[in-house]
Amino acid sequence: MRISIPVSAFVAAIVGFGGTLAIVIAAAKAVGATQVETASWVTAICLAMAIESLWLSWRTRMPVIAAWSTPGVALIAASSGFSIGEAVGAFIVTGILLIATGLFRPLTKLIARIPASVASGMLAGIVVTFAINAVKAIPVDPWLILPLIAAFFVIRLFNPALSVLAVLVGGGAAAFLTGRVGGLPTPELSTLTLIAPQFTVTAIIGLALPLYLVTMASQNLSGLAVLRAAGYHPEPGALIGVTGLLSLLSAPFGASTTNLAAISAAICTGPDVHPDPGERWKTGPFYALAYLVFAIFGASLVAIFAVLPQSLIVLVAGLALMAPLTNALSIALKEESERMAATVTFAVTASGLTLFGVGAAFWGLIAGLVVLFLETLKNR
Repeated sequence: MRISIPVSAFVAAIVGFGGTLAIVIAAAKAVGATQVETASWVTAICLAMAIESLWLSWRTRMPVIAAWSTPGVALIAASSGFSIGEAVGAFIVTGILLIATGLFRPLTKLIARIPASVASGMLAGIVVTFAINAVKAIPVDPWLILPLIAAFFVIRLFNPALSVLAVLVGGGAAAFLTGRVGGLPTPELSTLTLIAPQFTVTAIIGLALPLYLVTMASQNLSGLAVLRAAGYHPEPGALIGVTGLLSLLSAPFGASTTNLAAISAAICTGPDVHPDPGERWKTGPFYALAYLVFAIFGASLVAIFAVLPQSLIVLVAGLALMAPLTNALSIALKEESERMAATVTFAVTASGLTLFGVGAAFWGLIAGLVVLFLETLKNR
């Protein structure tokens, strides 16, 4: 055991949690969740991640790190017209689809066959709205927002992983010191709240299917790639199946989908953690411990976010998604022959189009695949 093992695990947990919690809050608000339901969402998803990371790391003797799907919660936050009950129903369907993917390897291969350009175009279309909203927050409170933006781009030159967390902590402190917040809420322990699911065709097509595709293409496949790059040879079905099962079990408490981590996993899988790859799995239990703490105090954390200025929350969400947006755009436009399809996917998804009650992410994916199919026919 080296001190670098728990340090790496705790850094990964803090960066992953603090840097993107604002997006989870935005997702909960988009589907009309109350503060109690939002706290249950955060608590349940943290518990699911803790169990997944602990069990999978111990069982496989690999540093298998779980996370919530940042693109997934961004998709939920960008949606409209869905209730919290419909969202829970969609989370249950997504969990079942992930379990099926883990059990039937052809499904994993089928998702992997979706062109990276089209999948990335859809992801870019989902998250670009948050980047735009971050810019729009400037005139709302320029004296708070502009210094934080400047701090973000300076800090990321030295430590990109902590730049968003620094903006959140610094912005929160500035908001309290300048009187933008009345006072801190009373600390309270978290509780889980059962939420009755509603299964509707529009929510399944417009929310569950895009959430499943984004989770698989942008998270699970990337998480597997991180493990392979570190020299491990994971069995995809078992890992995806377990995250799907925990997603299914936590969904009735409001939790959105969990999956294999990519960025957080990269912090826990490198040689800086431990020179012996066989010892790095121990980051999993420490990472799980951190998320267990987050779960216990999830209600208090949600309450703190509730009293912070809305412009700060919008800014943090936008900055947290800036790196995923950059990466998605670069992948979407990499292949010249697929640029038109990727651009169409991006444009339709970013438009916010709702047709027959189905959201833009689904139509963006369909539009991109149709354009790519036509391009393929032309070149034959």
